[in-house]
Amino acid sequence: MSQTIDTRIQQLREEMQKQNIAVYVVPTSDFHNSEYVGDHFKAREFITGFTGSAGIAVITMEEANLWTDGRYFLQAEDQLKDSCVILRKMGEEGVPTIREYIKNTLKENEVIGFDGRVIDANTGNAFATIASEKNGKLKVDEDLVGKIWTDRPELSKAPVWILEEKYSGMSTKDKLAKVREAMAEKEADVHLLTSLYDIAWLLNVRGDDIACVPVVLSYLALTAESCIWFVQEEALDEKVKAYLRENAIETRPYDDFYAYVEALRDKTVLLNRDNANYRTNTSIDDSVKVISELEPTTTLKAVKNETELANNRKAHLKDGIAVTKFIYWMKKNIGKIPMTEISASDYLLSLREQQEGFLGISFDTISGYAAHGAIVHYEATPETDIPLEPKSFLLVDSGGHYLEGTTDITRTIALGELTAEEKEMYTRCMRSHMNLANAKFLYGCSGINLDILARAPFWEIGMDYNHGTGHGVGHILNVHEGPNAFRWRTSPGRHEDSCLEAGMITTDEPGIYLEGKFGIRLENELVCQKDEKNAYGQFMSFESITYVPFDLDAIDKAQMSEREIGYLNAYHKMVYDKLAPYFEGDELAWLKEATRSI
Repeated sequence: MSQTIDTRIQQLREEMQKQNIAVYVVPTSDFHNSEYVGDHFKAREFITGFTGSAGIAVITMEEANLWTDGRYFLQAEDQLKDSCVILRKMGEEGVPTIREYIKNTLKENEVIGFDGRVIDANTGNAFATIASEKNGKLKVDEDLVGKIWTDRPELSKAPVWILEEKYSGMSTKDKLAKVREAMAEKEADVHLLTSLYDIAWLLNVRGDDIACVPVVLSYLALTAESCIWFVQEEALDEKVKAYLRENAIETRPYDDFYAYVEALRDKTVLLNRDNANYRTNTSIDDSVKVISELEPTTTLKAVKNETELANNRKAHLKDGIAVTKFIYWMKKNIGKIPMTEISASDYLLSLREQQEGFLGISFDTISGYAAHGAIVHYEATPETDIPLEPKSFLLVDSGGHYLEGTTDITRTIALGELTAEEKEMYTRCMRSHMNLANAKFLYGCSGINLDILARAPFWEIGMDYNHGTGHGVGHILNVHEGPNAFRWRTSPGRHEDSCLEAGMITTDEPGIYLEGKFGIRLENELVCQKDEKNAYGQFMSFESITYVPFDLDAIDKAQMSEREIGYLNAYHKMVYDKLAPYFEGDELAWLKEATRSI
């Protein structure tokens, strides 16, 4: 393998030399800034040999570098050890950022290269600034890795399928009308959509072109009179073509999108520049006025309609049955049969696959035992997989797509006797979760306003967790959906200070991570709903739609107030009522005990 990787890097350098490129950047990305990418887009994996899901390669004539985060340090060290690729551990002391490295490496008048379709606009602009400071330039119109990747997988052309209105709750015609209304308000002639999630929602279509998200590789251009979908013809069968004709949707080849953008003249274009790739942004003629704002579809799809909400509850019931049976199985068999992080994850998947309408996982499962649970985004690999023992915690963060909706749930399971510290931290996390889940607040609040409710049990003892408390969830789309979120501070460009609207689904997932010891995270999905309205205004609250017990074996009741105990008991009664009809025998007896009042 090492010879192959070194040979590939040498071949890339030869292509760089032909183009007079001094620094070439290969990210983990597709043309649409998607969270996951298909096999065709795994250029970084091809050129470095590193198979982790996150990383960026930077190749110069002297060095080949790979930046990745703490989840993958062990894996990257193993996969890169016999090659010329240097591992740059993100966030470690003395390790430069990618931008710092390029700025320090680039010499006067030199060129930075990358495929402009797989780099986001903000990053591309940052590289352009670095090049300009050195009197250099960018070269972004060619995919150099593609020139040497002779057996590259083709672009996915998975069959497109129609999400029927009984699942979507709104017709495509109505959705198009709503977006056109928003365009008219902004006086936009054309709306360019590059987000696969937004296009799938708008057209009520789904596919299988990238892992974990049922979307279709495509672009879209919408005007008051036309809707042009740039998509691969091979993905469309006659039923879908007829559906598109019924909705006055014209199709054009996927690769024709950039020519369409370049041809626009003297128009006002609505485009979220932050979300569109660098090439899209730089293809727009100077005569075009760009309104760079959040896509109207983002807020429209974030507020689920009554049909979507009803279907989501059905999806969560199915998921709850699978996850609860998994916890029962873990509790019954730990210490009796061999188990590892990966085998446990595989067993959970098998239970989900038994549920009718299951489409696939909604993200890569996190299954972290003991100290591995303290790595926030840990992903078990054959190199890191460890056996499970009848002690400490197993943290499992997982989810699925069903025809009715998308789920995201985390449970931390006590596999045996716990220490006083483990119980204390689990109980704090439980209090944290319940405080937010039972919030009552005035309309107009955002997740920024409410985040303190979750963090308070940790902040009061001088502790914290280094991630958001929750994120929006798509409807049979991306499991991480904006703009709604629970965070204590805003992130530029993420619009997480958006008002919480009735119908938004947001996760509630506080955690605590003690390095080298254990990690705990407890996650449900919450539906924002209207509560009482009085002289003070419209109050709002949440409905928990995740139906899985929390682990009472890990609770220290003495830490909890009567109110907090009431929250937990009420939740467990609801879970039992939902799940009991689907359990029998020993499983039902265990469920009754697992959801008992404390």
